Amino acid sequence: MIVIDHQPSRVGVSVFGEFTLADYKEFEEVVNYKVKFEGPVDLYFDLGQMAGLTLDVAWEEVKFSRAHANDFKKVAVVTDSQWVTWSAWISQTFVNADVEVFDNADDAKAWLDE
Repeated sequence: MIVIDHQPSRVGVSVFGEFTLADYKEFEEVVNYKVKFEGPVDLYFDLGQMAGLTLDVAWEEVKFSRAHANDFKKVAVVTDSQWVTWSAWISQTFVNADVEVFDNADDAKAWLDE
């Protein structure tokens, strides 16, 4: 399950439990709308409560990142998972954005606000 919070020029996603393809598609719809009407946005992902993700989500993330290479300014990822951290750094090769991984939400949000 995901919770999406969007503000001017920012989309925030918190994942609880398994991150499914339906969740990712919901995220994509919000980002597509924001980018269409506001231009490049910041992304905030809180993955601290994520139990896992399905393979189709991983593949969709790669396709989405490539299609939106210039649509993000900053991407903040909150996680304590080494796998997610590694994945975030790999994703950086597909987008022209600053990508940072954080241990806590406050630091991530402060970085996005800079």
